[in-house]
Amino acid sequence: MKRAVCPGSFDPITYGHIDIITRASAHFDQVVVAVLENRTKSSLFTVAERIEMIRETTSKLPNVVVDSWSGLLVDYCKSNNIESIVKGLRAVSDFDYELQMAQVNLQGSGVETMFMATAPTHSFLSSSLVKELAHYGGDVSTMVPSSVNEALKLRVAGK
Repeated sequence: MKRAVCPGSFDPITYGHIDIITRASAHFDQVVVAVLENRTKSSLFTVAERIEMIRETTSKLPNVVVDSWSGLLVDYCKSNNIESIVKGLRAVSDFDYELQMAQVNLQGSGVETMFMATAPTHSFLSSSLVKELAHYGGDVSTMVPSSVNEALKLRVAGK
């Protein structure tokens, strides 16, 4: 079985993330969406909340599962028999950083990284941008699924 991981913070998941996950699911038997547990970074949503949002928004993709991890991604891959990492690229600046990570991962563990160009309609999207817009009452309804949009509204209203 060919398995891949789509790693990230997904705080929150956007249509750009969903595009990459959906397209990756067409190329692998199983895609694991792995939510990073980063205790040093403050997140808007908890890991459990992010996992639930991802499960809900990818529920129509039967070969997609959601998990979380902390530590080195290649260690996660090795312990879960995952041979490929799938990363979406929005711009050249993404490629510069991701190429270095891919080369280190390949050299250190043999785990391959596959890059997918983000669909042009989502090329400007980032979770940080979505959070910033939502914080100031901006409309992010075209950037995230409706359930995520509602969760954002509730969370920023409570802060």
